[in-house]
Amino acid sequence: MRFAGRALVALRKAWRRAVGLPPELLPEGAEGIETLGPKEYVGGLWEELGELQFRFLLDQGLRPEHVLLDIGCGCLRGGIRFIRYLEPGHYLGMDKEALLLEAGKRELGADLLREKRPELLASGSFAFHRFSRRPQWALAQSLFTHLCPRDLERCLAKLRRVMLPDGAFYATFFEAPTPSRNPRASHSLGYFAYTREEMEGFGARHGWHPRYIGEWQHPRGQRMMLFRA
Repeated sequence: MRFAGRALVALRKAWRRAVGLPPELLPEGAEGIETLGPKEYVGGLWEELGELQFRFLLDQGLRPEHVLLDIGCGCLRGGIRFIRYLEPGHYLGMDKEALLLEAGKRELGADLLREKRPELLASGSFAFHRFSRRPQWALAQSLFTHLCPRDLERCLAKLRRVMLPDGAFYATFFEAPTPSRNPRASHSLGYFAYTREEMEGFGARHGWHPRYIGEWQHPRGQRMMLFRA
């Protein structure tokens, strides 16, 4: 068992090197979540970033009757605030880690879960069609910062199919001054950066009308893009 464990660690490190990820990264999923805890696994700054994204969308015009899709919602760092604010059933949360969604439910509490009836879906393939509603608003806060171009474009393509006409999708990203050599595989704890032109191109290729917003007071310097359906 000890040999198997060491062999698995060696294989993980070799795979990370092969796809351009730092070999010292913790594994994704259950092992990484158990090691860091749910809140740190999604990046920490629980209160600060939760409030920042909530206030940002309110400033953009989000109202209680709107339907919001929170992509990469994790353990509901921002989701708790959106669920409280939106009408029952109007919050759609997706994350590829079911363990994070379960942690989010505990943070939310049984009473609010029952009253507000959020739809929480575990999917690593952006299966937005499985929700019962189509969103007018969507948010990906610190998701594209962990995605390779292939997965980033897959998200944009699948979301475009379900977004209501004139819907607004806000997505944060780390801005690079020139095209970066990002890792070839996405990783929830990895770092990915793109130029403004790359982000605009990703959106335009899948039928979006992109607009660069840029600075929005993110404590780690992430920039904001708006994609209009």
